[in-house]
Amino acid sequence: MLLVLLQDTAQQIVDTANKAAQTVATPVAAPVEDLRFGELIMKGGWVMIPIGILAVLGLVIFFERYFTIRKAGKDESNLMSQIRSSITAGKLESAVAVARNSNSPLGRMLQKGLLRIGRPIKDIEGSIENIGKLEVSKLEKNIGILGIVAGIAPMFGFLGTIAGVIQIFYNISKTDNISMGAISGGLYVKMVTSAAGLLVGIVAYVCYHVLNMMVDKVILKLETDAIEFIDMLEEPSR
Repeated sequence: MLLVLLQDTAQQIVDTANKAAQTVATPVAAPVEDLRFGELIMKGGWVMIPIGILAVLGLVIFFERYFTIRKAGKDESNLMSQIRSSITAGKLESAVAVARNSNSPLGRMLQKGLLRIGRPIKDIEGSIENIGKLEVSKLEKNIGILGIVAGIAPMFGFLGTIAGVIQIFYNISKTDNISMGAISGGLYVKMVTSAAGLLVGIVAYVCYHVLNMMVDKVILKLETDAIEFIDMLEEPSR
């Protein structure tokens, strides 16, 4: 009986020792720190400064042009009806005043055409076309800068990443530490600049084409209204 008791006790000691050994042999996983957006931006280095400037510049230009183009593309059917009524009634000065007070691209085009009434129709068309080109140029102002931002923002991002990689390998050459932790620990931080540059470039690219589509829509509307105005001037001679 005593022998059986000793065997059980010995077995319990062995099991306890095995569990303790397994506990010591099993590494305790270190808690993984969450990546914070602000900290990553700060770790991106000096390249994040021009990327941030490009992002702000692109947004300012987009919203300023967006509201300007949207205002220029508003419905001008009321303006056309008022000018038609004034011309039909023989009140040319009233039509000119209505066009001037509208303070819109179409109003300025029609005002120029109204001031040319009495000359050949080709001269009137030419004057309207010239004013139209000026108005379109005003609408397209600074839109090209968005295209530049879309092109160079990713380049700044890649520049920051390449500079970071160069720095990593320079440090390796000095410390002779080629561990994966030393390489990946610095590389993931430097990749932030590439991600930021690509993000700014994509947004600027989309904004650039959105504004161009809006300008094209306004141009089509101005051309349609200009043709309607010329037809209205030719009606009495038909």
